[in-house]
Amino acid sequence: MATAWKKGRGKLGPMAPLLGRWMARADSPMGPVVCVRDYQKFGDGYVRLEAEWRIGAKGADKPYREVCLFGPDKDGVLTFWSYTNDGKKSSGRLSEAPDIHKQAVCFEAQMDAGVARQVFWPADSGGMHWVVEARTKKGWRRMADHHYRPA
Repeated sequence: MATAWKKGRGKLGPMAPLLGRWMARADSPMGPVVCVRDYQKFGDGYVRLEAEWRIGAKGADKPYREVCLFGPDKDGVLTFWSYTNDGKKSSGRLSEAPDIHKQAVCFEAQMDAGVARQVFWPADSGGMHWVVEARTKKGWRRMADHHYRPA
């Protein structure tokens, strides 16, 4: 597990600080959320994410799950391919989010409803922040905001 927020070398370098198992607790309109995100190397060219969300009182009976691969696309750009247990798929490319943090790792994706981004950056109190935002005419609208700690 990454103990310092230091990007590595090569195409997967931006993923280095994310490697390991992380857990967050947050509130949402649907109730309390517990999310575990596990980022592990997958061969030499990819990082695999397995995420599980438990939403609602007592952890909900049906978890929301995601499997995602991060790696270079055919043009060599760091990209993600995400699949969830409700049948949704998405993909996006490495981008920048200097408006959030100078060390941010950001991926932007074209979704059915427009452009969205997920951004990771180090938390001053330890762990990392993760947000999901949608692009609007006025800027970015935050849809999820979690503070992860090593699990």
